[in-house]
Amino acid sequence: MPTLALFGAGGKMGCRIADNLKDHPDFRMLYVEPGEKGLARLAERGLSPTPYRQAAEAADVAVLAVPDALISKVAPTQVVPFLKSSAMVICLDPAAPFAGVLPERPDVSYFVTHPCHPPVFHDETDPEARRDFFGGVRAKQNIVCALMQGPEEDYARGEAIARRMFAPVMKAHRISVEQMAILEPALSETVAATLLTVIREAMDEAVRRGVPFEAARDFLLGHVRINLGMFFGEIDTPLSDGAKLAVARAKGELLRPDWKSVFEPEAIRASINAITGSGV
Repeated sequence: MPTLALFGAGGKMGCRIADNLKDHPDFRMLYVEPGEKGLARLAERGLSPTPYRQAAEAADVAVLAVPDALISKVAPTQVVPFLKSSAMVICLDPAAPFAGVLPERPDVSYFVTHPCHPPVFHDETDPEARRDFFGGVRAKQNIVCALMQGPEEDYARGEAIARRMFAPVMKAHRISVEQMAILEPALSETVAATLLTVIREAMDEAVRRGVPFEAARDFLLGHVRINLGMFFGEIDTPLSDGAKLAVARAKGELLRPDWKSVFEPEAIRASINAITGSGV
């Protein structure tokens, strides 16, 4: 039975993974957590912590569920140097691997995975699944995976673990770490989260100008749902001519003509550098 050491086990992501794996028959679990609040969360689950080095030396798989900014401190000093040969390190975000902060260990595999989170368009009927926005509890989700370093057969090993960590999982998309960095931060955070922040601020501005909050929220979210269905091929209905004119006129006012430059490699590197606090 392989030993899986979960570093950062008491954090938000760590707790979700611990909940999914603590009773799994395929793993011997070790939980590493230095923080007081994290230790309390582990205690609530009836789980006991293991010291860093002891967990690293015993691990067949080391999952780094720690913040991106800390991986450059934790991985090279407290985890990777103590792993056995042929062990696997799983990172839950592409930022730190892309930034090059994982130490050189040619005899260790590096696997990167990230949840897509439950999709906007879904078939969930269970009320609890419909309220599981992050996934890994009740709602089905897709994931992305990359084998950054290691023998080809380790991709299947990493994907199988990722499916258990983020269960229930539908599709696992195999991509590269570089492609994963395009998805996050560039696509999902730099573009989507930023523009959604603007959308929320626009709703607040409508309310400030006198529209009742509930009316503005209901009107906006209903129209967003229709537009999502149109733009992502869920419904075969085009924008009205008036909406097309409004979009064409407003796009130039709201966005710089070169906004797609956020996908250029140097822009992604700058964003990841800010996230991880390291040079790329």
